[in-house]
Amino acid sequence: MAIKTAKVSIENIDDIEGLESVMVALKNITGVTAIELDPATNTALIRYDDTDTSIHAFTAAISMVDYVTQPYPIDAPQNPRYHE
Repeated sequence: MAIKTAKVSIENIDDIEGLESVMVALKNITGVTAIELDPATNTALIRYDDTDTSIHAFTAAISMVDYVTQPYPIDAPQNPRYHE
């Protein structure tokens, strides 16, 4: 077991809901021991046990948060506020 630290980008996730979603996503990864978000530099500092997880899990989790927190284009049919 080795505790490592990784710094990953949280660029484009700049609202409170998005940052909270990042925290939830990272906390749910087995092996994560500490998380510090720094919106000023658009980074997350993650301490983790490298026998349980890897930086790839963090970037995948964050990319999903970024995906789901981005607003739909106003004229996209998937937008729940879109009316033809």
